[in-house]
Order: sequence, then structure tokens, then C-alpha cells
Amino acid sequence: MATARLIIADSEKNANMYYATRFLAPDPFVFVQVDGRRMMVMSDLEIDRAKAQARVDEVVSYTKLSRQAKQRLSKEPSLIDTVSELLQQYHVDQLEVPADCGVIYADALRQRRYTVTPKPEPFFPERVIKSEEEVALITDSLRTTEDALESAVELIRNSTVAPDGTLWIGGKPLTVELVRKAMHLTMMERGCVAQHTIIAPGVQAVDPHNEGSGPLRAHEPIVIDVFPQHAGTRYFADLTRTVVKGQASPKLRRMFEAVKHGQEIAYGMIRDGVDGMVVHNAIVTLFDSQGFTTGEQGGRMQGFFHGTGHGVGLEIHEPPRISPKPDLLRAGMVVTVEPGLYYLDAGGLRIEDMVVVTPTGCQLLTQAPRVLEV
Repeated sequence: MATARLIIADSEKNANMYYATRFLAPDPFVFVQVDGRRMMVMSDLEIDRAKAQARVDEVVSYTKLSRQAKQRLSKEPSLIDTVSELLQQYHVDQLEVPADCGVIYADALRQRRYTVTPKPEPFFPERVIKSEEEVALITDSLRTTEDALESAVELIRNSTVAPDGTLWIGGKPLTVELVRKAMHLTMMERGCVAQHTIIAPGVQAVDPHNEGSGPLRAHEPIVIDVFPQHAGTRYFADLTRTVVKGQASPKLRRMFEAVKHGQEIAYGMIRDGVDGMVVHNAIVTLFDSQGFTTGEQGGRMQGFFHGTGHGVGLEIHEPPRISPKPDLLRAGMVVTVEPGLYYLDAGGLRIEDMVVVTPTGCQLLTQAPRVLEV
């Protein structure tokens, strides 16, 4: 008997399915890998396109398998009956499925006496190590992201300051919503789609995932965090800058220098075989030594209370993590380095770049400058 990997999902939202097949489809289909052979089971609607585009060893007709199952069962077969027809051809009795496999699918397979084992991420361990092609695709998404960031910074730089401190451009207030729209249009023109782009001014950014809203103001930090996915290649990029129109407060300037210093510490430590937890703790130690402590103050978390970084690829958050928990970094991983500091009396400040881990260090992929005042 044999063990197979099984995925039943669409590839538009499911990164494992896209990675396995390199075939983009909005509706669920079946992927089976057994004895090193990678197969897709496709409907008549998609079978010819799959044969032309998918990177698998064989594209199997769902219709043909369904007919075989119907003859054997003397009834109209279900999806799992049809999948089982293929599994039996390869004498499969044990299945590895992703952790997000549907309960209905898993129960139906177990009813047919398959041993079903959910496998935690990464379902494909090789996904965390990026090929040269993948690094190039991520970098291409990053260049588009940098152009979008620059379009936002230019709007802020070219704005004027009204008597009440709000920023104006073209005779109207410069708002988070206007800047976000400009960024998204820039990315769409280059084939990238962004969602939940963060443009968080002032104390809004003390909540690091607050997307931000309303008018922008002079002399306060504006955190811009953008993470689009390329519509064609499916690879993400991730980039954050914090800018101030006018003059930053003395505390904010010290925060900016500390966060930059934290990034440089990470760049000097990241290499093959290093534990991400050690990198993260070194940045925490730096912040503490400069008086930037972390904890609940005034009922709000303040300081540095998120991880230093995460993997990026076909998903915006992938293994590994650079965080308080152990996680080994390996050559070929693409990770973010994004320390931040958040205080109600100064606002939020985060800088985020992307690097690829190498045997002896890391290569910085991001080219966008790190400038506070614009």
C-alpha cells in the first residue's frame, strides 16, 4: 500500500494548490501526488487548459474516473468516490492533507477506510526555500510596491499645510483614502492587486494593523504599509515606511533611529542556521537599552509588541517567523525585517524591508530609501 498527498481546493486562494500545479483556477479541483508522480483531476471545462498550462506529470479526466466509479458502485458517484477511483489505481491507503482540508472531505475519505493525516504548514516543506525564479518574481512585485510607495510619498511631499495643520493638495484635503487610491491605481497598472493597505497617521498607527482613515496632518508620523500580490505570478511583496510632512518630534526622531539600528542588527545576524528568535531578542535588547520599553500603558500596548519579520511568497505571511518563538532560518528563505515602536505620545513608527537569507548572511531586496521627514 502507498501514501499520497491530496489537496482539494481552488488555486486562486489556496497557495499550496497553486504551488503544486502552477495552474490558476477559481473553482476547486483535485491534486494527488503519489510515488513522486504529480497528478491533477480536472473537469471537461478545464482539462485542455490544464494540459497546456499546469506543471504536473499528468492531467486526469474527472469524467472518465466518474464513469469508472459509477460502474463499480452502480450509483452516481460523489467527488470522493471519484477521487478514490484514482487512489485505488495506485494502491493508496494513507493520505496526507493540508491542515485546512475540509472536514466533509476528511470524513468521507475516512469512511472509505483511508487513513487521513492533516499535515501542518508548510505542507510542502520546499515552499519555504525560494528558487532563483521565485526570488526574481518576489523582487518584481517589490519594485512595483516601491513605485506605489513613492507615489504616496510624493503626494505627501507636494501637499501644503493648512492653518489647522491638515494637508491639502489640488485644492482639497489630502486624506488616507485619496493616498490609498493613488497607490492601488499605480499597482493595478503594473499587474499587482493590493488589499488592506495601511496608511495610518499619528496615534492610529499605535495599533499596527489599523488601516487608517481620514485627513493627514503635518508634523505627525504616517505609517504606510503595503503588501500587494501580483495577479499573474501570485507572489507577494511587503514594504513599510513612516514619513512626516514637516518636522518630526524629538521622540519620533529617536524612535526612527532606533528602528533603523534594529534593522541593521538584524541584517548583520540573519544567515543560514540562525534562530529567528535570537535576532528578534537582539532588537528587543537594543530598544530596552535606549529606553523604549514595551508593555501596557494607559490601557494600551505600547513599545515593540509584534514580531520582527515573517516569510513572504505565495502568501503574505509564510513560515518562517522572526519572533519570540524559535524558528530556524535557512538559505533561500525570503523574510521581512520590520521592527517598530508605538507610543501614544509620539505615534507609531515602523520600517519594513525584505531580504533573502544566504549561507553567509542576507541580501537586501528592498531599494526604497528610509527617510522620515519629507
